[in-house]
Amino acid sequence: MVSPPTDEILELAAAARTLAPAPGDERYLAYCDALATGLDKHWDRVVQANGDDLAAARERGLSPALLDRLAVDDGNLHQLVALAGQVGRALPDVTRHGAVRPAAGDMRIRRIPKPIGVIFMIYEARPTVTIEGSLLPVAVGNAVILRGGTEMAATNAALGAIVRGAVDAAGLPPGMAQVIADGDRALVRHLLKRHDAIDALIPRGSPSLIDYCRTASTIPVIASGGGVNHLYVDDSAALDLAARIALDSKLAEPTACNTLEMVLAHRGVAERLVRRLIHHGERLDEPYTLRLDGTLAGALAGAVEDGADGGRRTRVRVLDPHDDGREFLDRSIAVRSVAGLDEAVAHIRRHGSRHTEGVVATSPEVVAGFLRAVDAAALVVNGSLRLHDGPTMRLGPEISISTGRLHVRGPVGLSALLTYSWAIDGAGTLRGKDQP
Repeated sequence: MVSPPTDEILELAAAARTLAPAPGDERYLAYCDALATGLDKHWDRVVQANGDDLAAARERGLSPALLDRLAVDDGNLHQLVALAGQVGRALPDVTRHGAVRPAAGDMRIRRIPKPIGVIFMIYEARPTVTIEGSLLPVAVGNAVILRGGTEMAATNAALGAIVRGAVDAAGLPPGMAQVIADGDRALVRHLLKRHDAIDALIPRGSPSLIDYCRTASTIPVIASGGGVNHLYVDDSAALDLAARIALDSKLAEPTACNTLEMVLAHRGVAERLVRRLIHHGERLDEPYTLRLDGTLAGALAGAVEDGADGGRRTRVRVLDPHDDGREFLDRSIAVRSVAGLDEAVAHIRRHGSRHTEGVVATSPEVVAGFLRAVDAAALVVNGSLRLHDGPTMRLGPEISISTGRLHVRGPVGLSALLTYSWAIDGAGTLRGKDQP
């Protein structure tokens, strides 16, 4: 698949925005249905193309974490089909006009939802983002340009064909969703300069990708940021619960942006917490690694015979200096002992990415202090960090989690992909002091 030149991409997107029906039009619901049908019908082609991408990635020596992100299976199909249904069901509420409200004089005002415009999404490795990115923005009337990493070019080509078929079947303009398979980085650099033609930029991937987009472009960015997330375990915490929270926060999906990287444990309970983590680790189907600071590693030397029991026992490593502020992207949890809440907060402020931070404590004062002092898109009290998720929070489908401070913070759902016009019915009301 050869992508059209950049100017043609932007012309198609501009034409689509001009011709697109208003949010709430029945054609968007038809698009959701057509996309689900196309995925179900042609998924075998996607899996075959994905196999080609995986084979090429292995030959290039890409990491296991990247290979895991790149792979798709029937579970992804079921999730994406379900997502299309969820989006379709959410559209009536999201796109409904606001209630009429009285204002000065005889005025009546209301808000009318409008698309943001043309959205450019750039992302790495995760083919499911191609469908998420062609579904949520388009369903509320935006035109979207999607460019995934070169490691997923074949998969993206197969998904792009399904997306184009759904756009056509729903009667939407052909440029509403463009999946770009061209791996030329010059194309991306040029698009990032076109603030005159692109209204918003949504990068999803590594911190370096997001930082590049922020510095190389003046287009407004809805950025998810990195997932350097922490869990402070206070000396008032129930330690068995804290251990289960830590493991659930990491091991279900080790490379996700809302997973745990480091436990900051009050030094009064740190050693006992680690022993519980080791104990629970022995019951897991797959091994995981605990990375302990020097004090904890010394105190627990010999607690685990590394590599015994067929390699399924919890493995223990010593924290390296560069592990602070690091996304491990594997089945690793770091544990560092701290003097208390103040030291934990200082560490989070220095090394966190303001994505998801958590606390386990029974002390109301500690919980209140944590919520007051820590700044992140989500602050989780006595629960898994992976609760920071739009559907789980019952906020509806999401396209990413934003760590920004303006427009949207946290789950980026359908409403965050809309802006609004104020409709003012003046009913003859005038503003000036001296009117005839």
